[in-house]
Amino acid sequence: MYRLLRAPLRPVTYSRWLHLCVPLLLLAVWIFINPTWPWAPLLIVIPFGFLPWVRLAEGLQARFLLTPHDRGTPDGSIAVAPSAGWNDRWRTLLWLELRLFVAGPAMFATVALPVMTVELVAITLGQPLTDDSMLPLTPPRWAAALLAPVPLVVLLSVIVVLGEVITVLARRLLGPSAAERLTALEARTENLLERTRIARELHDSIGHALTVAVVQAGAARAAGDPAFTERALCAIEETGRAALEDLERVLLVLRESAQPPSQRPTLVEADRLLESARSAGAAVEARLTGPLEKLPGPVTREGYRILQEALTNVLRHCGPVPVRVRVDMTPERLVLEVTNPLPERPAVTTGGGSGLRGMRERASLLGGEAETGPYDGGWRVRARLPLERIR
Repeated sequence: MYRLLRAPLRPVTYSRWLHLCVPLLLLAVWIFINPTWPWAPLLIVIPFGFLPWVRLAEGLQARFLLTPHDRGTPDGSIAVAPSAGWNDRWRTLLWLELRLFVAGPAMFATVALPVMTVELVAITLGQPLTDDSMLPLTPPRWAAALLAPVPLVVLLSVIVVLGEVITVLARRLLGPSAAERLTALEARTENLLERTRIARELHDSIGHALTVAVVQAGAARAAGDPAFTERALCAIEETGRAALEDLERVLLVLRESAQPPSQRPTLVEADRLLESARSAGAAVEARLTGPLEKLPGPVTREGYRILQEALTNVLRHCGPVPVRVRVDMTPERLVLEVTNPLPERPAVTTGGGSGLRGMRERASLLGGEAETGPYDGGWRVRARLPLERIR
């Protein structure tokens, strides 16, 4: 009852009313051609149901008039695409036939019920009715005055009910098929994965730069040596430039979805990370073996980020301590290991943070694994990334 009272104030009521009346244009044209066979439009629309573009046109009209509140959603309940197969063609044909069936009572109510109201008003005013009156009987004047609004209320109820019916049919018959739903779900999943990857990129690159800058600034203030302060400022400047380059890469991916990921830093540029850690005071002992330039793109890019996050965690939680880095490439896998001693009061715990979780996620996406935790009195990050399935 509340929806019926609210219906005259809702724009969708009138847009659905218009949608219900559109098919009757075909019936009106046909009546001028052959009024003795009014059901011919049901046969006329059959060939049109098999045309791919008809589904597109019907979908656009239905979404615009029946579900205007869904137009802003990329995966609305009514698809806007040509028929992709015979299943879509048969569904379109069934939609055209049912649309004509539903439009019939809607048009009858639209024409007959207002005429009844006019006739009741005429009886109330004392005017005679014609022989082709729509009223089944002629009521007294006082009854006609009371009944005059009733046909309009019935008309509104009919339009609301038939509008709901045609909307349900449109969602069922013009809605996306199972294949289209699967495609939309895959696209949404890819979008979520891309957002997660961008978040990891920002966390690793910007977090590393800020950690190095904080450690350098703290060391320079504690040293009180102008020469050391100069070197620290140079290191902060170099790290900041590198972080800006990484940030520009990520923003370029956001601005241009076609941006290739190959422009992200790789393990070939690992020396930049090692020098950044050394400039922050860490004694880095590094050994990189194998032709790293021949690593598959995903492996070398994710390996760079894992190494970056591992060095960042060392500086953030342990400070400028000795660090040992091992990067070994074999025909089967890439093994990356970063170990460091723990300070007397370690800030590192065995629990996971977003950085440790990010390293494990990066390795898992490539079919590998990453282990983080205490090892031989210190802390170790060890990642194994397979190469055979990536090539």
